[in-house]
Amino acid sequence: MLLNFIWLILGFIILIYGANKLVDGGAALAFRLNIPNIVIGLTVVAFGTSTPELVVNLFSSAEKQSELALGNVLGSNIFNILGILGITALISPIAVKKATTWVEVPLALLAAFLILIMFGDNHWPTPTPYIISRTEGIVLLCFFVLFIAYTLMLAKKGEAEEIKIKNYTIGKSLFWILIGLVGLIIGGRLLVKGAVQIAESLGISQRIIAITIVSIGTSLPELATSLVAARKKNVDMAIGNVVGSNIFNTFLILGVSALISPIHMSMANLPDIGMNLLSALLLFVFIFTGRGRQIERWEGSIFLFLYISYIIWLILG
Repeated sequence: MLLNFIWLILGFIILIYGANKLVDGGAALAFRLNIPNIVIGLTVVAFGTSTPELVVNLFSSAEKQSELALGNVLGSNIFNILGILGITALISPIAVKKATTWVEVPLALLAAFLILIMFGDNHWPTPTPYIISRTEGIVLLCFFVLFIAYTLMLAKKGEAEEIKIKNYTIGKSLFWILIGLVGLIIGGRLLVKGAVQIAESLGISQRIIAITIVSIGTSLPELATSLVAARKKNVDMAIGNVVGSNIFNTFLILGVSALISPIHMSMANLPDIGMNLLSALLLFVFIFTGRGRQIERWEGSIFLFLYISYIIWLILG
């Protein structure tokens, strides 16, 4: 058991380190190749911050560990809104931009609603196994392409956020890209191996491990980014970072996972799907219940209370 936890923690560390180095090296290489900062931000940096969840799901799907793949996406989405935004709002109220309010947050809400639809569509009118099929995976990826097109449109209007790029040579950039890829592969493999064996040793489902431990670990980059943004009073970045991550998780990562291997589900997944939808819905509602378009401290405390209560319910249940 102790060895399994060591593999899990070591996997987290290597995975996050690999993701950071891949982003640094990739962004620096793109800059050296005279690729515009806007394009770098929308590709290398945006994709790079989602690589921990993506790599974990790639390994999980390849090994047909559906509970781990789905639990990682749902758990990350729930933690992003209830946990990360809850903590950030307690530090400083979060202002929400117009585009985030009317496009990105509704899109995250749509993503959560689509998972619920895909959960039940194969079960009615004739009961069949709960599953997210390869066809539905393609549908999710199509939504992701639309989201990228929307982001490119914002970039052309000059609304994309500035990014910091390391001043690496081409050789050094390639070196860190290689280190990052190796770190992602080794870290992801160790993490999935540790999570599966811990679940088997404790006699609990992989779903619980995925939603409680794995999803929080793979969301550490988003947590760090949001806390830094809150400390610098740049909290509008925090909500954009979180909502964008949720959209990536559902449309890209879950879509790719289902494409590799259909995601099998059961009634046990319904509370997680429901909490995922509830958190996205509350985020949209809370934008309008405070002063102006922002998430107040008391709303952040509700987010945190719901998250802690849900995790306790999962563990005790």
